[in-house]
Amino acid sequence: MTAIDPSLRYRRREQGLMLLLASPAVIVIVALVVIPVGWLMTQSVYENGFTLEHYRRIFSEDIYWRSFGLTFRIALMVTVLTLVLGYPVAYAAAHVKRPWDVLILSFVILPFWTSVLVRAYAWLVLLQRTGVTNQMLERFGLISEPLALVHNELGTVIATVHILLPFMVLPLYSTMQKIPRELMLAGASLGGGPLHTFLRVFLPLSLPGVVAGLTLVFVLTLGFYITPELLGGGRTIMISMVVSRNVELYNQWGAASAVGVVLLVAVLAIFLAVGRIIPLDKMLGQK
Repeated sequence: MTAIDPSLRYRRREQGLMLLLASPAVIVIVALVVIPVGWLMTQSVYENGFTLEHYRRIFSEDIYWRSFGLTFRIALMVTVLTLVLGYPVAYAAAHVKRPWDVLILSFVILPFWTSVLVRAYAWLVLLQRTGVTNQMLERFGLISEPLALVHNELGTVIATVHILLPFMVLPLYSTMQKIPRELMLAGASLGGGPLHTFLRVFLPLSLPGVVAGLTLVFVLTLGFYITPELLGGGRTIMISMVVSRNVELYNQWGAASAVGVVLLVAVLAIFLAVGRIIPLDKMLGQK
């Protein structure tokens, strides 16, 4: 009988232990990701037999094209606005001393303690025709009649920007905090002004956080449902609402699943494209 090499026996035991430790995570991923996505894909191509009719409708009917176009346009606007608003906030939080940085981040994280539904209703109260915003503008004589701030694309963008702003600030802050301040001092000692040093030193080093924030906010906006449903007033039909209407109104699970698959493929394509620019581990701050 041939004796087993002790090193080989040790590696096999180590591999078995790693497999055992990873098994709970594998079970969770299979239960929450693999099975639902598999069911989604099956529903999209099966209705009394194999069919691609749902995909044909998506790529041939205008309503789907308009919803996808509107969804990507709103996602782009929200992403740009959150970057414009979030970058100075993250920069300030990364450069001020304690306890001011904690205070700034507390204001950023505080909305997480309130549900998205409550925040969406709050914006509805603020922006409606008889809301606080229109009343204040009328009182100061800035407008003669109420502005249409809700039940349209504008209200959807405003509320979505507020809700998703933390997802832009936190990756930016994480990246900015790791940038050595000595580099800015070195740039200044070489004769660079504050703006020049910022543009040539700080901004390029903060790009991984920018890309992470852009990706997070854009992808999250693509699947937003409650906010456009409330603030859009049924006029801003984003793709998540198309899925909802196919299920609730028309009982078309196949059509809803096909839309979900197309949206999933679009999100994966975005992640692959971003991954080619900046590796995912670097984008998440692991390097």
